[in-house]
Amino acid sequence: MYRDSKPPRRDWQNIVEEQGLVFGTPARDGSGKSRPYWDESVHYVFDMDEILSVEADVELLHSMCLEAVDNVITTEQYHRFGIPEWVWPHIAESWKRQDPHVYGRFDLRYDGKSPAKLLEYNADTPTSLLEAAVLQWHWKTAVFPENDQWNSIHEKLVERWGELADKLPSNELHFTWSSADPSGEDHVTTAYLQETAAEAGLDTVGLSIEEIGWDPVLKRFVDLEEAQMATVVKLYPWEWVVDEEFGRFAVETMPRTLWVEPLWKMILSNKTLLAILWENYPGHPNLLPAFADDPGLLTEYVRKPKLGREGANVQIVATGYETQTDGVYGAEGYVYQAFDPLPEFQGYRPALGAWIVGDQAAGLGIRETAGLVTDDGAAFVPHRIVES
Repeated sequence: MYRDSKPPRRDWQNIVEEQGLVFGTPARDGSGKSRPYWDESVHYVFDMDEILSVEADVELLHSMCLEAVDNVITTEQYHRFGIPEWVWPHIAESWKRQDPHVYGRFDLRYDGKSPAKLLEYNADTPTSLLEAAVLQWHWKTAVFPENDQWNSIHEKLVERWGELADKLPSNELHFTWSSADPSGEDHVTTAYLQETAAEAGLDTVGLSIEEIGWDPVLKRFVDLEEAQMATVVKLYPWEWVVDEEFGRFAVETMPRTLWVEPLWKMILSNKTLLAILWENYPGHPNLLPAFADDPGLLTEYVRKPKLGREGANVQIVATGYETQTDGVYGAEGYVYQAFDPLPEFQGYRPALGAWIVGDQAAGLGIRETAGLVTDDGAAFVPHRIVES
């Protein structure tokens, strides 16, 4: 694994915009100056053995996470996640029904020398999907046609929708995002997901979550045409949903209206999961020691809010590395994870985002930052695989 450089393609801005990347504030370099969010002037190079190793780690982590969900539900440990009590039985029912899931992203520490380590699991509302599935594949094909890339994300998403078609209430899916997202990233991600479902032969409708209506007489969700919404694919966190008035309707009318990602993913998208995994698999080579609500035996650690996003409200307590980021999260409590800094390549630190579609590892996206925390100043950079 190493970091390489290559001059960007002529007119690269128009190329990626035509491929759908129409959002984004600039990322930041080591001096705090702007750099492109999509930065193809650099990329990471792997050999196939490294990729196969990470792929195996991801599928193992996924199975461990599903076991953790079952364990939490069986032993009713919801209170550790800060989940409102009225939601608990509905999570159990969602898991028992096997409400379908589509995709997620594991954020990993990997240096090419030791096993990949789980930093967190974006299981409910993962983004950077278009960049990983489409943009970097076209970049690789144009610039390094002789090389490979760990990337079957698009094909697997289309295949996954096909697998789920018979399990959904109808052939029509409503795809929704929040219009309150100022960057437009959520809309772009949702629109891309919608494309993959349409390619699988499903009928799709897109609308913002603020446009979803509620029919109080028939007790059902309706779209702008007053048509019933049977399946809603949302890029809106469950913890926000259950905190709003319509959230009780959403939870209590399942599975008449099915929501994707499913309610049981409230357990996986909460960083308390990291502590549960460490309790279930102490010393596992793909995990870092983690504890909920206090640091336990850790003297150097990263404190993360259970429901934080984009590196907000993260505190690093470690000699010479003390760091604190701002944000609005933390009231729900914190998880403390052993400090193991991302590896450094030419002054930058990559976080590997490994995608899971259905129950299969599907590909890799990389975000890198000059700092210790992968935040909203991180750039997305592509990768390629060379023959060993």
